[in-house]
Order: sequence, then C-alpha cells, then structure tokens
Amino acid sequence: MGVFQFEVGDDGIGLLTFDTPEKKVNTLAKTVAEELAGIVTQLEGRSDLQGLLFRSGKPGQFIAGADLNELAALATATREQVLAAVQIGHQLFSRISKLPFPVVALVDGACMGGGTELILSMDERVVSNSPSTKIALPEVNVGLIPGWGGTQRLPRLIGLHSAIEMITSGEGLNATAAVAKGLAFDAVPAEKLVEEGKRVLTFLRDGDRWKANRQRRSQPLGLSADQLAFAAAVSEGAVMGKTKGQYPAPMAALKSIKNGINLPLDEGLKVEQETSLDVVGSTISANLIGVFFMNNKVGRDPGLGGTKAVGRPVQRVGVLGSGQMGSGIATAHARRGVSATMVDVDNARIADGVGRARKVVEGRIQIGRATPKDLADMLSMLNTSTSTQVFSDCDVVVEAITENEALKTQTYKELAAVLKPDAILASNTSTISITRMAEAAPHPERFVGMHFFYPVDRMQLVEVIRGAKTSDETVVTIVDLAKRIGKTPIVMKDCPGFLVNRILLPYMNEATMLLCEGASMDDIDAAATKFGMPMGPIALHDLVGLDTALYAGQVVATAYHDRAKMCPLLGELVAAKRLGQKSGAGFRSFSGKKGKPVSDPAFTPLLEKHRTDKRTFTRDEITDRLFLPMLLEATRCLEETIVPEPAHVDLGLLLGIGFPAFRGGILRWCDTEGAGRIVQKLEGYRGLGKRFEPTDSLLQLAQAGGRFYEASKVA
Repeated sequence: MGVFQFEVGDDGIGLLTFDTPEKKVNTLAKTVAEELAGIVTQLEGRSDLQGLLFRSGKPGQFIAGADLNELAALATATREQVLAAVQIGHQLFSRISKLPFPVVALVDGACMGGGTELILSMDERVVSNSPSTKIALPEVNVGLIPGWGGTQRLPRLIGLHSAIEMITSGEGLNATAAVAKGLAFDAVPAEKLVEEGKRVLTFLRDGDRWKANRQRRSQPLGLSADQLAFAAAVSEGAVMGKTKGQYPAPMAALKSIKNGINLPLDEGLKVEQETSLDVVGSTISANLIGVFFMNNKVGRDPGLGGTKAVGRPVQRVGVLGSGQMGSGIATAHARRGVSATMVDVDNARIADGVGRARKVVEGRIQIGRATPKDLADMLSMLNTSTSTQVFSDCDVVVEAITENEALKTQTYKELAAVLKPDAILASNTSTISITRMAEAAPHPERFVGMHFFYPVDRMQLVEVIRGAKTSDETVVTIVDLAKRIGKTPIVMKDCPGFLVNRILLPYMNEATMLLCEGASMDDIDAAATKFGMPMGPIALHDLVGLDTALYAGQVVATAYHDRAKMCPLLGELVAAKRLGQKSGAGFRSFSGKKGKPVSDPAFTPLLEKHRTDKRTFTRDEITDRLFLPMLLEATRCLEETIVPEPAHVDLGLLLGIGFPAFRGGILRWCDTEGAGRIVQKLEGYRGLGKRFEPTDSLLQLAQAGGRFYEASKVA
C-alpha cells in the first residue's frame, strides 16, 4: 500500500492525502517522491477536475521535510549523484506548479523544509489555527539551502526581505504570521480545512485568478540593481556577524536568492540547483545532520542499559542554594510549571536568587520570547525559605551549594531528618564522586548526580551521573524530570570530572601551559575561536571563575595524575584573589559598566614568575595543543564506557561547552581529519608526555582506517 490516497468528490474536486503508514511523521523520501510523481502523471491528464486539495492524514503533523538519512548519504556521493537528488524535487514540484487546475495545500501541524517547498509550488495554502502549525525552511540548520525551489518561490510570494529572514535564520512562522506575511490565504480550525480549501478553489477559479497568479510568480521579481545590491549587502553583513563565516549555508542561500530572483522563475530554479551543489553532500552538512540525529538518538535514551525501570511522578522539587546555579535550577523548573522551593541561609541571599530568576524571564520579555504572564506564572511556581523543613514534601531535592565535599556530605546527613522516605536527593556537583558522596546520603540508591551547566537558562545539557548504588528508578525519574524542563539529559557512569569537565579541563589546562611557554592570551583565544569555540579558554577561565577552574582541575589532575600536568600560575592568581569577572580581575581585568575584558599590567609579573619559555607558536600548533588532549580524553571515556556511544560524547560537548556544531563534535572532527593523521600529529608532541600519547582505541582506528562513526550512518 502506498503513502498517498486520491479520491474525487461529486463536486469534481480531488483530495490527495499523504499518510506514511506506521510512522509518526511524513517525510519526502525518494520512494515517496517517486510515488507522488506517478500520481502527478495521472493528474496532468485530468481535464475534468475542478481543483485539487492536498493534505496530511496525520492530525497535527503535516510534513517533516526531506529524508535526512538520504541527504546525509550524499556526503560520499559524486557531484552527478548530488545534482540528481536536487533535481528530483525541482522537477516534481515544477510539474505540480503547472497542473491544469488550481491546487491548494491544507496545512495542519508542522510543515518543514521540503514540505514547505512542496506547498510553495501550489497555488494557495490554507493553514489550521492550531498552536502546532508552523511553516519553516530550516535547511540552513543542517548545512543546506532550501534547494527544491524555496529560495526562488518564497521571495516571489512574501517579498525579498521576509524571505531572506525566514530562509537564513531557519525560523518558522505560526499560522497567524503565515497569513500576515502572505504565505497562507487563511487560518481556520483544523476540522474546517477541507471546507475552506474548497472555497479558496472557487475563489481561484473565478476569473482564472490561479492562472494570473502563476503567470505573475513565474516572472522576475523586478528589483533594481541598487535595491538588490543593498538588500544583499545588509543581509550578508548580518549573516557573517552570526556565523563568522564558519557556516556556509546561509551565505549560499543568499547567493541563490540574489542571483536568481531577478530572472524568470525557471532560470532562477536552475541557479538554485547549481548553488545547492556548494553545500549538499558537504562535510559540514553531514556533520550538522549528524548532530540532528544525535539529538534525537540521545534524547530517546533513558540511560538504563536495556532495563525497563519506570520513573516516579515528580510534583515538587526543592533546591538547596540560591546562588548562580541554585537560582538557575529553581527557575528552570518553575518556568516549566514544576513547583520549586529554593532554600538558603538568609533572606538577603534568597532575595538575590529571586532577582536572578526574574532577570531570566525579563530578558526573554525584552526580546519577545516571553510575556509578563510568563513572569507571573514562573513566580507563582517559585517558593523560598531559609529552613530546609520545607523540603519535607518534595519528591526531588537538588543540592547546589559550594563545591566542597565535606560541606556537601555534612549537609546530606542533616537532610536525612527532613526528606520524606522516598525522596530523591541529587547533587549539582561538577566533579566530586557521586559514589563516594552517596555513603553520606540517607538512601544511596536514591542519590544521583544532576549536573546543570552555567548559565542554566541557556545551557541545554544536564549530566545525570549514576553512582555505584544509584537505582534504575532514580535514574529514569531524573531523566524524565530533566526532559520535562526542556533539558537534554545524558546518563553516565561516575568518574572524576564526569564527561564534559573531564574532557574540557585538559583543554583549559593546556591553555595555561601554553601561556607559561610564551604564547599570548590573545593568540590562544583566537586559535580556539577560529576553530569554532564560542570563546577562548583564557576568556572561559575568567567567565567561570579561576577558583572554580582550579579546584575542578585539581580533582581531575589527582584522579588522572599519570597524564596531568598543571601550571602553578592558576593557583597563584587565585591566591592573589584574581578570580575572573566576579572579582574584577583574573587573566584580564574587567572594569566599566559593561565589564569588558582588557589587558592588565598587574598580571604580567605574576605570569613572569611561572614562565618556562618565551617561544612563539603558530596558530596550528596552538590548535593542536588545545584540542588533541580533549580528543584523547574523549576516547578514554569511550574505552571506559563512561557513556555508551560516540554520540553521547559529542552531544555532551556540543551542548555543555558549545563545541562547534559544524564540526559535529570532537569525535566527528577526528573522523573528518582521519585517525591516522591525528596519530601523526600526536607524534610531534610526544616530548610533552603522556597527555599527548595516543590511546589504544585511536591507534586501532588509525591502523584499520576506521572511524568512530560508520561512514554509512549519520549517528
């Protein structure tokens, strides 16, 4: 049985329903396109139809887009194969746009990518006014451009500026916005779509409006050379500001729009096909598609290793601590409708925590992503107290106090008299052993790590760390809770540093080693940002706090002493109370209202005490020194099965530290470079010790010409 069902009513109007059996969403796979092409062949010969309505058979879900597995496979295809894949959609949609009767799409739910390009080839669109309805061209988010007509048809429909914004951002329009922009004719309740679609067909047939519309949209957009040049220049500047030139798809989309919209549509579509070849099948696109699948795969993983434990319901959450992390954790729950109670030692600290909670939502109100009602709703779910007695009815309590093991374990003993018998106690520790601290917890089987990342409102990752005695029920309860508040949980075994900090700290430490050997702070940070990191490691030290970096680094260095080598400079700076932004000075100083970092002459004598060399470094050498130790630590995490698969490692770094998505993760970066080449690079740094010694798994891949990710799979 096919995925399309076609029927004709007594009124002579055809109804074509797209419904892929046994799948939650419809996608435009190659086999689907072939089936639709066969139906179009039949329709091209139908002179008896008054029009055609196209709909999805899945309520609340229209078309999810093209099949990303097929697009990812193009990374190893020839140019001819890529062009053939691009032409499939072009040829099919152009035929639909020329059917001998008007065609109206009835959109209920998400319409993405190739689905949007399909409905753009139709004469008109009617959408449901459901909150789930969204029309988008998100191709740039996976390193592609709307290559099945989107860059040419959308500007002719909604205008140049609106089309550029929609295409280069990848953001979609809801039903109201789609109507306002002219992308949709009207928005009606889902149950009225067919009825309204028939009325629109009648409107289009009146005076042959549909033919006039097709004629108009097949013409050049008609902009003057100056208008087009100005619009392109402004848009290119905005795109480069956001992408730093590291994500080529938005610029390729602009190129297609600029070079095609002032041509007849058929010629503009040829321009788009040629431009698509710049990005379809590219390494960056394959990496970004891989990230998409990693998100889906890890998002479905309960972290239970095959067991089928069921989580417990969570109604109330307690948070001990109202500092940056504690207030952030409490706010994250309250914003998502989970009752959260924040506790600290005095009202002044509580007031500061509530103030930070307010700022999170107020900031979103300023950029139009929240409303005053959202603020009121969040505050109504956020409770405070200076007594831990309020935790007595909490299902989960998250401890977010100072990163001091003795203080934490003493606190757990005190909480034993307060928590209800079946409560889960979670620690937001970033490095301290969950297994060890569990011995001080009331119930070790209900003790777990729940490590959020700063700033909590923007960082999506939550590390869920299971100790030796943590139960499956506890793990799945915390995983479900993290998902409920919009986070991505990754479950891992207990180890010093856990996953992200264990891999990050060698990078941070190597930056201080380079500084002591003669590299400049600016050169170190520039090498990292050129690689794609959101900020350099020196700037990151100042952001997170030099004391935090020092103590976390000491924990990891003690655990992995065979390969750890810490520069004493960091301890010197902490002793001098240069803690970074929070103290006004760290590696750099921070002054003025905006607190921008500037070089500080007072730092130089502190550095000179620990200089071991004054040599110069190339950018490539700095890049190697920063990222090769990260990669080696990532391979060790896999060897020790801290997490089960490469996807968990890569997604953890992408979400936890902003590792560049266009590289796909540290292990995908290794695959791109080639394990053999990485081993050759490491040979040049053998004199630096064990921290640059290739691991067994890396050597095996190099010898076999293998990859962490199989070439035929995206995740």
